[in-house]
Amino acid sequence: MKSPTLQTVIIAVAFAIIAYIVTFAVPASSILIASLVFVSAFLAPLLTGSPSANPASSTASSTVASDEDVRTLYVGNLPYRANETSVRELFSEHGSVHSVRLMKDKHTGKRRGFGFVEMAADDLDKAISALNDTEFQQRTLKVREAKERPERTEDNNQDD
Repeated sequence: MKSPTLQTVIIAVAFAIIAYIVTFAVPASSILIASLVFVSAFLAPLLTGSPSANPASSTASSTVASDEDVRTLYVGNLPYRANETSVRELFSEHGSVHSVRLMKDKHTGKRRGFGFVEMAADDLDKAISALNDTEFQQRTLKVREAKERPERTEDNNQDD
């Protein structure tokens, strides 16, 4: 479940203030207050233009995302002592870095020696050619474009 946006919270607070004022202006009953809250729960997403309430806005947001095309790199053979900051600094020398995720073992919490870097698509090839098979903290990095992650189902997730 997604967190509410700031705009949704502001609208919800506005409805709460309106409900507060209405309860003093009109002899309030619990049914009136409940109905105001119920109506505001439906109106807040419509007024904020969230994708679930307004399908037209989801196409607009996907257009914005395609203007700034972001692709993911797989980075293997990372040193276990490397952290997100050092990897971000390394890749920032070769382009615009959007995010860095270094994978950890879910049981021990130790780094697994690989991760993913999201970069602008324009900088992807430059970063691959510059960093693949280069040494970083005494380890030879393997850098390539990440493969699409397969859909996870309940059957695939029974290794616990």
